[in-house]
Amino acid sequence: MKKVFYFALALALLPVSASAAERPTSVPGCTKPTSKAHAPATLKQPTAVDKKLAKTMTINTNCGVITIALNSAAPQTVTNLATLARAKYFDGSFCHRLTTEGIYVLQCGDPSAQGNGSPGSWKGYKDENLPIKTILTYPAGTVAMANSGPNTNGSQFFLVYKDTALPASYTIWGKIKTGLPLLLRIEKVGAYKVDQTTGNAYYAGDGNPVQPIEIKSVTVR
Repeated sequence: MKKVFYFALALALLPVSASAAERPTSVPGCTKPTSKAHAPATLKQPTAVDKKLAKTMTINTNCGVITIALNSAAPQTVTNLATLARAKYFDGSFCHRLTTEGIYVLQCGDPSAQGNGSPGSWKGYKDENLPIKTILTYPAGTVAMANSGPNTNGSQFFLVYKDTALPASYTIWGKIKTGLPLLLRIEKVGAYKVDQTTGNAYYAGDGNPVQPIEIKSVTVR
């Protein structure tokens, strides 16, 4: 689940292909995004775990609300993400990656929408609460950190909407309480990439969500 992901088009651009007319290009109930990709903010990185950990994260998107029960088995991760949420770091950003083949996740947390962003001045922090199961490591409803190697966590995370087997390398910090049906509707619309030779967009199993997912605000309590 590498952070690096090529973002070739404006998020509002939809795929054009021979089968485009046969597939939906939006999720019912979603509103048109108003945000723009932007540079990640520079924030002070927490050096200690919060004395009182947040228990719930609420992600308000242009398509609906996703609530996450935070896992105290990943205290530094919960502390860091709560710090980002309180600073409005995620507000006005996009979920930049959707995978629909082999692994089933929606990835968010990079305000630049490039898939390689992280809070300015932050250093990668330790992995926590890694899966102990050897087969089904990330069941549906799991929320985990994206990374580019051991102890490189930043702000990017992924929401697992169907059972997914990945290497046990990604910190699990929460579980989806509400919003899983929404993620399944987003999956049905699909993802796309862009042919760099022709400039044409096409449906792909790993790419930008066809339905733009805008994070309007994130709160913790």
